[in-house]
Amino acid sequence: MKRDSKLSGVLHVLLHMAESPGPMTSDTLAAMMQTNPVVIRRILAGLREQGFVQSEKGHGGGWQLSCDLARVTLRDVYEALGAPTILALGNRTEAPGCLVEEAVNAAMDDAFRAAEALLLARLGEVTLAQLSADFHRRLQERPLCPANPH
Repeated sequence: MKRDSKLSGVLHVLLHMAESPGPMTSDTLAAMMQTNPVVIRRILAGLREQGFVQSEKGHGGGWQLSCDLARVTLRDVYEALGAPTILALGNRTEAPGCLVEEAVNAAMDDAFRAAEALLLARLGEVTLAQLSADFHRRLQERPLCPANPH
């Protein structure tokens, strides 16, 4: 089953931007994420609308953070991405004509709602500043190799 890694990827990009002394180009960010610069620009444009990042055109331009890491939660970023579907699981049909399937759907719907609420609550408890602090702790324990500064 294919997993949606957009949130994880965006958090990765945001933390790299937090570590950068200046703007980062879409090309640089795309190379880090092994994707196309157009994908990066499309994602960051949505984050710009929420005030998380800003961009400058021209020589020396690029993307940079425009938010306080301590005030932005993972849930904020998730919502800025359009709140993509959290679970890949779902009911076989949403309007079953079978009483057995209605019972199955009711049980599954309860489980799905509970799982989603738990995950969203947890995402709301973690800030970008906490992710950054965790990165710095890990960096102290295991410095980056010049051959792999990522």
